[in-house]
Amino acid sequence: MELTSILRLEAVKVLAATTSKKRLFHDATSMVEAAYDVDLPSAVEKLLERENLGPTAVGKGVALPHARLPQIESVIGAFVRLEKPLEFEAVDKQPVDLAFFLFAPEDAGVEHLKALALVARTLRDDSVCEKLRSNRSPAAIHGIFSQLPTTAAA
Repeated sequence: MELTSILRLEAVKVLAATTSKKRLFHDATSMVEAAYDVDLPSAVEKLLERENLGPTAVGKGVALPHARLPQIESVIGAFVRLEKPLEFEAVDKQPVDLAFFLFAPEDAGVEHLKALALVARTLRDDSVCEKLRSNRSPAAIHGIFSQLPTTAAA
């Protein structure tokens, strides 16, 4: 699986400022709806439900918000780089400036977990995160993801 198989260029954005986690979830959902031509009326609520189980911030300024939705047929994603980091209740107390959103069909099973594992492994790499943080262009950021080696998800 390649990250670009679940992340379209149109679903990559750099945001100057976001006022809250909920606002970020709205922005990401709007990006996904436009990029994948889908209607996701419950996406923000599903993301918030998942977040209430425990923060999706994994540390080092990275968050992996995710949800299962009945309206989609395959795993899809969005990536947001925040110029102004946002408090996300991370274990390491660092605010988030890189957020990779994943949405999966309700019956996705292992495909959702494989995608989540791939994104987590990718964003654990400090050199990848450094490249993502040093670019303002969505095309350049998408290019970073497309240049990563193909990885077999666990």
